[in-house]
Amino acid sequence: MLLCLSELRRAGMPTVRSDWREKQQSCLACEMLSHSAESLRSCLLDCTAICPPLSCGPLPATLENYIQDNMKKEMVEIQQNAVQNQTAVMIEIGTNLLNQTAEQTRKLTDVEAQVLNQTTRLELQLLEHSLSTNKLEKQILDQTSEINKLQDKNSFLEKKVLDMEDKHIVQLQSIKEEKDELQVLVSKQNSIIEELEKQLVTATVNNSVLQKQQHELMETVHNLLTMMSTSNSKNSLVAKEEQIIFRDCADAFKAGLTTSGVYALRFPNSTEEKKCFCTISAKAVTAPKAKDVWLWRQFRPMDLLGFDKAYCDMETGGGGWTIIQRREDGSVDFQRTWREYKVGFGNPSGEHWLGNEFVSQVTNQKRYVLKIHLKDWEGNEAYSLYEHFSLSGEDLNYRIHLKGLTGTAGKISSISQPGNDFSTKDADNDKCICKCSQMLTGGWWFDACGPSNLNGMYYPQRQNTNKFNGIKWYYWKGSGYSLKATAMMIRPADF
Repeated sequence: MLLCLSELRRAGMPTVRSDWREKQQSCLACEMLSHSAESLRSCLLDCTAICPPLSCGPLPATLENYIQDNMKKEMVEIQQNAVQNQTAVMIEIGTNLLNQTAEQTRKLTDVEAQVLNQTTRLELQLLEHSLSTNKLEKQILDQTSEINKLQDKNSFLEKKVLDMEDKHIVQLQSIKEEKDELQVLVSKQNSIIEELEKQLVTATVNNSVLQKQQHELMETVHNLLTMMSTSNSKNSLVAKEEQIIFRDCADAFKAGLTTSGVYALRFPNSTEEKKCFCTISAKAVTAPKAKDVWLWRQFRPMDLLGFDKAYCDMETGGGGWTIIQRREDGSVDFQRTWREYKVGFGNPSGEHWLGNEFVSQVTNQKRYVLKIHLKDWEGNEAYSLYEHFSLSGEDLNYRIHLKGLTGTAGKISSISQPGNDFSTKDADNDKCICKCSQMLTGGWWFDACGPSNLNGMYYPQRQNTNKFNGIKWYYWKGSGYSLKATAMMIRPADF
């Protein structure tokens, strides 16, 4: 009750403790206030206890207005507070929604970017696949076109093969007929050969008779020479014989013998004489006259006096050249022994080697020049000229010494300088662990094995290329070209 009255006073309402009316009004006021404020509910309970039920009548008009005014204000305030609270809550909710919306927007942006990147990659891949597909389609078209061409070509070749088979059948038939004709011809030739063999036997018998007569004639000549040696004319005969024996072809030329041919040459400081063959022309590297060949092969009267032959070129470059080597037709085998290369071999009227010992002795008496004449299978000619040439003796393996190269067969010497020792198939003096003379064939001044070999295997035309063991002169025709003809000739430097 005291709390209720205090609330009424705080609200500006008069209180009369002694008057029941006032109590009744206080209860009504307390009841009204309890509707406007939660804090006055307890006051209402107190008033209810004081005021008997249904004993309170209507309030005066002023109090009712007053209460209504206060209630309006409080309601306005309550509404304003409620609005403010709701507004704050709404703002907070809106802020949260905005934040969530921003976060969702950011996530959506990221997702959109990822989707865009993925879409771009897919578009690029699609473009690449499209290009690859176009390329493959083009390749397929090209391959199809190529296959069609190959099929056409194959058809053409098949037709050509069939035509060739038909031609071959005709050719085989023709060859068979020719074979039959050749067999008949061979039979006839055999008959002719048998007849010629009979004639040869007869000629051999006649030749034996002629040889016997020749021997008797030689004995007669020998007897005559013996008789003449005892007469007073012996000295004049020897002097006459010595006049036709020369040291080299240059001496023969100076003696007035200006015709190319076979001459007898004497070893220096020796009574032994050697016949050398001097070509008519080094340009053609030709054989001597028929009469010289006959003298060499048939009669050879100088052999009675122990002479040998050499061929002298009395025309090339002023003449006086002594031929020491010649290759022209492959008729002589140059794969010889040391002894054979020392004394010489072959026919001076054709292919031959004059002899290392003779050349060594001659070139060590005075200064000599060496000219090497070369000819290929196409008709071209070249030469190499060395201003100083000599050979050491057999004790130094006939070592070659060369100086002063000129000529058209290469600016670099195809014979290695300084000189190399001479090697043959049975005397390996080269600078290689292999045996060059056996590998390349022929005797030569091999290095290891060197860029030249004029004594190699003779190969005919159309078989002379890619031959490492042929007649080669590297700095003119290379290492695999085998030459047609060669000639090596010497002459005194002061000629």
